[in-house]
Amino acid sequence: MTNERRERATFAIWREEILRLTALLSLSLIIGLFTNFPLLCVGIAISIYAIWHLRQAFRLVAWFQSQGEDDVPEATGIWGEVFGNLYHHQQRNYRDKRELAAMIDEFQASTAALPDGVVVIDPTGRISWCNEAAKMLLGLHVPKDLGQRIVNLLRNPAFVDYFISGRYTDEVVINSPENADLILSVRIVPYGEGQRLLLARDISRLHQMERIRRDFVANASHELRTPLTVIRGYLDMMDEESLDARPLQPWQAPLSEMRQQATRMGRIIEDLLKLARIESAIGKSNHEIVDIPQMLKMTIDEAKALSEGRHRFTLDCEDGLLLYGLSAELQSVVANLIFNAVQYTPDGGEIRVRWWSDKKGAHFSVADSGIGIEPRHIPRLTERFYRADPGRSRATGGTGLGLAIVKHALEHHEAVLNIASEVNVGSTFSCIFPVSRIRAREAAA
Repeated sequence: MTNERRERATFAIWREEILRLTALLSLSLIIGLFTNFPLLCVGIAISIYAIWHLRQAFRLVAWFQSQGEDDVPEATGIWGEVFGNLYHHQQRNYRDKRELAAMIDEFQASTAALPDGVVVIDPTGRISWCNEAAKMLLGLHVPKDLGQRIVNLLRNPAFVDYFISGRYTDEVVINSPENADLILSVRIVPYGEGQRLLLARDISRLHQMERIRRDFVANASHELRTPLTVIRGYLDMMDEESLDARPLQPWQAPLSEMRQQATRMGRIIEDLLKLARIESAIGKSNHEIVDIPQMLKMTIDEAKALSEGRHRFTLDCEDGLLLYGLSAELQSVVANLIFNAVQYTPDGGEIRVRWWSDKKGAHFSVADSGIGIEPRHIPRLTERFYRADPGRSRATGGTGLGLAIVKHALEHHEAVLNIASEVNVGSTFSCIFPVSRIRAREAAA
């Protein structure tokens, strides 16, 4: 019904009600004139009219008190319009409730069939509903656990911190409280008015495969060190025999190339072992307060020796800013980023190193005036053995593992790596560490 038609219908009802009241008063006045009691008759008529309205109001209140369980009363006139509108609203609510119930049943049926655990959490952090997979993976019991706070049932510290933080862009990996051999990936998705959806996925097999891969890489790299050491030893001996007029003098160039490749293979093995150690160090708590300013000064001295005066170095460092973390991994981050800048910056270029803090956290950046990186390569730079320029990387002795080591080391420190680059202008690699890891030199002392 359009607004115009609704207004006409409302006007007709009020006109009918006014005509009814006018007719009642006119009839009572006529009767009063015949009986010589006009005021009494009009008063009686008004009283009857008021009593009728009071009765309809009483019926309306009684219907509200029944919470809509009784049928909507029937009446004529203006009250008929009121009761009619209530009846239509009641029917519409019944229809909406049926549709909502059907949607909820369909949602529960579909999520119940999922192999992943699904838990609906209300704005107060209490469990509203969960599927069968959640019962098996998270050890929930229905109906006993419904209405309980999720952090009281899943007491893993990593999950509690994740849940309370409200930062749900990532996921958290925990052991199942029902079976310690199960490893779960838990993610929370906010929706509605403060509602949250907890999704738990069993990644035990994936985690096991990742562990097997790490062990294989570590073991293979370790086993390769011994034969490579022997090969390099013989190459050194043969290299000496290739000098001057000795028998192997014609083989001097091939021997030099073989020695360079053996050295490069040794770097790859060392980086693979370092990466395997970093990946397997998840969860270890041997963190300490690291003197980053001192580490930067020592690393820049090493970089200057590597550069042999071909580059200009500047250091802007906040001397009182220390960091809580793993010293060896932070050294890998600093060394890889600074040495990469030396390798990929042409002679005469500038390398700027900064270490400072603000309200966002502690920042470490290395900016160079090197060859730059095309935008299409930047998202993949932290992949193992990925090279934006394979020929140049091999020529400079790169292993293709440096930024992968940086990425995994930063993950252990809840830090992120940002890369900005422009071809033939330069690149800037920035690491942002959380405020919780900042330590002041005075406090540390």
